[in-house]
Amino acid sequence: MSKERHIALGLSDEDVLEMYKMMLLARKIDERMWLLNRAGKIPFVVSCQGQESAQVGAAFALDEKRDYILPYYRDVGTVLRFGMTAKDLMLSAFAKGEDPNSGGRQMPGHFGQKKNRIVTGSSPVTTQVPHAVGIALAGRLNKEEFVTFTTFGEGSSNQGDFHEGANFAGVHKLPVIFMCENNKYAISVPIEKQLACEKVSDRAIGYGMPGVTVDGNDPLAVYEAVKQAHERALNGEGPSLIEAVCYRLMPHSSDDDDKTYRSQDEVNMAKEKDAIITFAQYLKEADLLNDNQLKDLHAEVDKLVNEATEYAEEAPYADSETAFDHVYANKEEV
Repeated sequence: MSKERHIALGLSDEDVLEMYKMMLLARKIDERMWLLNRAGKIPFVVSCQGQESAQVGAAFALDEKRDYILPYYRDVGTVLRFGMTAKDLMLSAFAKGEDPNSGGRQMPGHFGQKKNRIVTGSSPVTTQVPHAVGIALAGRLNKEEFVTFTTFGEGSSNQGDFHEGANFAGVHKLPVIFMCENNKYAISVPIEKQLACEKVSDRAIGYGMPGVTVDGNDPLAVYEAVKQAHERALNGEGPSLIEAVCYRLMPHSSDDDDKTYRSQDEVNMAKEKDAIITFAQYLKEADLLNDNQLKDLHAEVDKLVNEATEYAEEAPYADSETAFDHVYANKEEV
């Protein structure tokens, strides 16, 4: 490939290098969390590995100063682009008091940060979809110009929340981008046992919106699809459904044994398309990255992850007196 591809999309050389760095940071944060979990230091991990390129590619097409995002629990790459830091994510993993997502009250993956317009997720899957639609409606009523972007897995596309939210957004032509990160498995259920249609994007026509399926291992393809959807939304043309086909490289969570429902050969084949490898190759072919620069980039990201881990591990837990904060209107009355 030549560098003309990203230039044609309006991305600079610096943009695509930053895109790759963010993908790499998401991967290394996730890898560290798995090590910490296996060492008994953090209780739970829900992995983003294999989906970073879709997340980062999409987030680069959004306006991080105006748009609202409602991510699902794997979206490490998305929230990094919108302003969360490695330290923020590690504080969440260790459930420390400084955790900006929930003050150490929620499991990892329940992202929420008001200052960066990252809307808090709920534990039941897919509830973020109608929330995204509601925020888009509120923006219209307040005559504000922004787009809401929400993500979910292909399993969530079978939930009532998705269909109700998509229908309402379609009827009212709301500025919402629905992006399904199709990682092929709803925990242990393969895609062919989830959908009667061929693609998740096939469902878009039922709600009066365009639907497109793109390669989730290609951040530039995802960027292009989301950019077009973003322009449509701002032009008053309504919502879009994007299906980014990915592959979950790790078990569903740190409590899952994926060997019971898929083979190691299948996982190994998927790793050959890993965007951490293939996008680095694109950057090399575009003369934007060489082996020494890649080595330096790994060292830079490793330093960020190490510093975040050390800080979070030493940080204090939430004070017990804060247990009822944000639960009751007045804790003295409890």
